[in-house]
Amino acid sequence: MPYIPPQVVQEVKQMDLLTYLKNYEPYELVHFSGNTYTTRTHDSLKISNGKWMWWSRGIGGRSALDYLIKVKDYSFLEAVELLAGRANIQPPLSVSEHEQIPLEKHLLLPKANRYHTNVFSYLTGRGIDDDIVRFCIETGRIYESAYHHNAVFVGMDQQRKPQYAALRGIDTNFIGEANGSDKNYSFSIPAKEMSDKVHVFESAIDLLSYATMQRLDGKEWQTEHLLSLAGVYQPAKEIEKSKVPAALARFLKEHPDVKEIVLHLDNDRIGRLATKAIQTVIPEKYHVQDQPPVKGKDCNDMLCLRLNLGLTRREKSKNQKSNRPWER
Repeated sequence: MPYIPPQVVQEVKQMDLLTYLKNYEPYELVHFSGNTYTTRTHDSLKISNGKWMWWSRGIGGRSALDYLIKVKDYSFLEAVELLAGRANIQPPLSVSEHEQIPLEKHLLLPKANRYHTNVFSYLTGRGIDDDIVRFCIETGRIYESAYHHNAVFVGMDQQRKPQYAALRGIDTNFIGEANGSDKNYSFSIPAKEMSDKVHVFESAIDLLSYATMQRLDGKEWQTEHLLSLAGVYQPAKEIEKSKVPAALARFLKEHPDVKEIVLHLDNDRIGRLATKAIQTVIPEKYHVQDQPPVKGKDCNDMLCLRLNLGLTRREKSKNQKSNRPWER
């Protein structure tokens, strides 16, 4: 058995996990939010405030040594030798959690279920047209996650690479986002051909509900752009200081032919305030229309009322989010 001097062991124990990953496995480090990080391999492992916790296994620690032993199954000697060897080759630069680490965002999509039966039944049960749901599943925009069987709504860039994913519980009130989601690329369905109009919604389900109502009215639902804002848009306290929602700003930049924006935000105080803010800050070259749902709180309410379906009420509470804030 090799001998390792006690002072080497003590030095190795001082290395925290964030410093280790930043220096020696930067490809494994993923920014989650604020001063919290996760790993590419284990997205339920969170690093924050000098500690790390692997929530799905219920184990945690402070140091890189703890991580190598508890997560990567190294023996104590193997872990010490690895850390000591790497430190000799490349002395680690200490990293503060409050420093801005220039990391590229990496979307960690939940594993897809083999079949999408539950998500198909869930969406059609909320009135969404069968063919529209099939289109979204076939194009990778919607799928069912393998473990929690959540509905996953994927936002893509112009190269059809996933950049964002909203998660919604099928049998629960859970609402969240996949780790590494970029709100610049929320769920959308661009028009088949060039269009000068984009319809804007708070959620993917409202977008799909509007598309369904277009079909019910005998209209082609892919002639104009459809864009969701990845949830509720929060304007500034002083409305004139608000910013154009990130997803809408990105979409307008990538679709310079758009001249008209139709807002279909919710019929509640927050939705009306968001509509007013967008109308205030959007550049004057765009014609903005406000078309909230005629009946109900949102477009899905309006669709369900039209089809005589029961309304689905979801309590979007922080407690609900914190119960299952990420897919494992």
